[in-house]
Amino acid sequence: MSASGASFNARVAFVVETARRLHQYGTAAPRLEMAVSRVGERLGLRIEVWSSPTAIILSASAQGTAGATPLAEVTQVMRLPPGDVNLARLCKVDRIADEVIAGTLDIEDGFRQLQSLTMPPPRWWWPASVTAFGIAAAMVAVLLRGSWPDLLAAGLIGVVIGQVTVSSASRPRLAVASEAIAAVLATLIAGAISAFIVPLAIKTVVISGLIVLMPGLALTNAVREISTQHLVSGTARLAGALSSLLKLTFGTLAGAQILDVLGWHTLGAPLAAVPDWVEIPALLLGTAAFGVLFQAAPRDWPLVMGAAIIGYLSTRMGTGFYGPSFGVFVGGLIIAALSNLYARYRHRPGALVREPGIILLVPGAVGFRSVSSLLEHDVHIGTNAALLLISLLVALVAGLLFGDLLIGPRRSL
Repeated sequence: MSASGASFNARVAFVVETARRLHQYGTAAPRLEMAVSRVGERLGLRIEVWSSPTAIILSASAQGTAGATPLAEVTQVMRLPPGDVNLARLCKVDRIADEVIAGTLDIEDGFRQLQSLTMPPPRWWWPASVTAFGIAAAMVAVLLRGSWPDLLAAGLIGVVIGQVTVSSASRPRLAVASEAIAAVLATLIAGAISAFIVPLAIKTVVISGLIVLMPGLALTNAVREISTQHLVSGTARLAGALSSLLKLTFGTLAGAQILDVLGWHTLGAPLAAVPDWVEIPALLLGTAAFGVLFQAAPRDWPLVMGAAIIGYLSTRMGTGFYGPSFGVFVGGLIIAALSNLYARYRHRPGALVREPGIILLVPGAVGFRSVSSLLEHDVHIGTNAALLLISLLVALVAGLLFGDLLIGPRRSL
């Protein structure tokens, strides 16, 4: 039986489950709403969908049944936690939807396959994820021109933070405070190493260790949603990102106060930065870690690495001409165009290129420095950092929007 010939309830149930999975795997509101509407249209349904970071409201009716005052036959309200990017499962949702629409997969089988995506990740993912936290933190320490001890300390902190984050996944009460706890631990570990073993650039090490928790991607998605008139979703996502920044900042300030009480002070001036050649292996290892952190399928890790490297190098090239804002704009434009090109010709979600491609462009660390400086009553530095944050966010979102204009997306994801 073709998908459009299935019962009305079966088609609606499939669309609802598709929307739920897309939200769960980190799809932003504009793309989720467009994708769900298109799936419904191909299944002979008229879908109206509203998405926010914590809820979806979806109404459905059969095409061709609307009268002078069209009313929905079914309305579904879903209360959901904010989603996390999971590229492997996002690709599976996309494949299942395509097969159902094409008629090569029965709609009830497709519904069951969508529900089966709730299976826990493989056993190897947990230790791999913790290791990826450490590798990503060490890479950022290199990109921030840290020393060898800074690199090693950031990697150690990243592993500890990764363990806290993984442990909080199954502990709701711990998850609420996990960012603050992680920031306290990062500050204490960096302070202890700097006081008793070797001097560190503590701020650089702490930012590097916490980099995976920085809500730079959430801030970017929030500004993009607001710029595309998804005002409720964008405002809610912005509030969530600012909440994460405040938790991280509070944790670092609390950790610094504990260090002062204990009398742990740095041994001396930080050491010289690592040689320039270290950046290449650090970038390769760090982008490979993104394949794990974005939960991409192993066969897609080279694609994730390539996208992250292209985004970083294009941003550096643009920065060399006209400064950081122009560099971020160029990086966003190139990544958006490449992601749309990939989706157009490979018939897979462009998110495989777009999400890892902009991860080194998002200004999460700048936002952290801004909030931290303001809470420390350093208004001048905090205000300058906030202005830089706004400039970078606007430039990145503009680059993504212009990239969509340069090569139009054929696929919603």
